[in-house]
Parts: sequence; C-alpha cells; structure tokens
Amino acid sequence: MKYPPIHINDVPISKMEEKSGWNISEFRLPITGQSGSSTTVFHSIFKPGSTHSKHLHSRCQEIAIYLKGHGVVGQGNERTNVRAGHFRVMPKNSEHFFHNETIDSNAEVIGFYIGAKDVEDTGYEYCGPVTDEDLQKERSGFNEGILVHIDDIEPEKMDEGDGWSITDFRLPISKKNGSSTTVFNAKFMPGAIHKKHMHTNCEEIYYIVSGKGIAGAGGEKTYIEAGHFHYIPKGVEHWLYNTSETDPIHAVGLYIGSGSVEETGYVYLGDIKSEDLII
Repeated sequence: MKYPPIHINDVPISKMEEKSGWNISEFRLPITGQSGSSTTVFHSIFKPGSTHSKHLHSRCQEIAIYLKGHGVVGQGNERTNVRAGHFRVMPKNSEHFFHNETIDSNAEVIGFYIGAKDVEDTGYEYCGPVTDEDLQKERSGFNEGILVHIDDIEPEKMDEGDGWSITDFRLPISKKNGSSTTVFNAKFMPGAIHKKHMHTNCEEIYYIVSGKGIAGAGGEKTYIEAGHFHYIPKGVEHWLYNTSETDPIHAVGLYIGSGSVEETGYVYLGDIKSEDLII
C-alpha cells in the first residue's frame, strides 16, 4: 500500500535523554518527515508520577490530545488540570510541561509538532525541572494558547450528500478559536462511513483511538484498528468505514495548515462500492 497506516506497536521507542527533561515512560514517533509529512507526530505514555519537564519549541507550535489519565500542565507561570478529552495548542517559544497525577494507571498523550520534520527541527530547548512548588501553584487556566475539552464542543452539521456519514464530528480546535490548523474528533457508529474524498489544500493525519474497520487511501485499502496512525498527503483520495456490527470507531486527527474544513479544499469523490471492501 502506497499510503499505509502504521500501528504504534510497530514503532520503536525513541531514546530521549532524561537530562534534557524527557522523563517519559514511552515516547514514539510514528510519523516524521521521513514519512513525507510536514509534521512530526508523537505518541507518549506517562507512568504514574512521570513528567515531561519544562521545555519549549522555538520553531513550531505543538498540539496535544490527552487520551487517558489526568494531570497538571504548566505554561509559563500558569498551571491548570487536564484529563482525557482535552485538546491543547502550545505556541512556539512557550515554556510548558506535563505531570501525570493518575495514581494507578498510565496517561496517554498524542501530539503534533506542526511544520517540524523531527524533534530537533522543533527547536527543542530544556528549561528546567518541575518542582513541588510548580505542582502546588494555583491551577486557574491559561491566557495563552488554546485548551478545550471535547465535552464543551458541539457536533458539526456535516452534509451526508458530500459523504459525511459520520455519527459525531466535532472541531475542538480551528480558526474559530484562533488556530490555523483544524483538529477533529470523530465517532463512527457501526456502519457509519466517511466516503471517498480528498483535501486539495492540506495534509491530514488521523489516529484510531478505539474500534476497527477498513480504510482506503490512493485507490488501495486495508484493515485498520485502535493504535493506527494514518498520514494522508494532500490531493490523495481516502475514506474510512466502520465494518463492526457492535462497536464504534473513535478517531482524532488534524488538517494541517487549514483553519476550517472549507479551507482544506474538501472534494467529495463518491460512494463506497462492495468491491472497495474486498481485501
């Protein structure tokens, strides 16, 4: 397959230096510039009590999606709580950290270094350890960047006539709250489908949080399941179909450099035929 999804279990753990603040239990890079992407994608696991210390990226913004667990995040001198379902944008040159306060389970965070082909390209700078004083500061939110929870975002009304047979499609981050990249959260109930389409103006990357089905890209197709990342270059036809009779698909992703669905250059390309589902 020319544009295959990649499962996180097939990606080696990156060896990041603790002396540079990388006290992360597992850190993997499923998509980088070597994949043809303009943006590097990370998948991180934080065991209880682990921390990514204070750091910044001088050459790119970072977008993070919190999938499991809860903890405290810092940005500059401000602190706030995050939990599963939070979406966050950290501007470039903004010092930040994350500490997992979950007592008996791991925290899972995926993220995107927008426009950076690897970690070095982000302009990573270590800014110091996270102290007890940092963790005890008042947690009253941020005045910089974007932090929203998916529960506070209303579903979009997408046109089924343009292929949007998605049960629940939300845009927690877009130009509506000041972002030049759009982030989506999609749920496909059994039988739901996003039909053949492409984006002429932007790349798309999505991650399957839960569920399984069949994904198509560039005229080819494959099975897809929880743990898969899929990079779609601009102008490439793609689609996603939940073949399960019982379980939904939950996917999160982003349209890089487009502040809305309209800005992606969305083009509907047709229905899924029975032969498309034969693998």
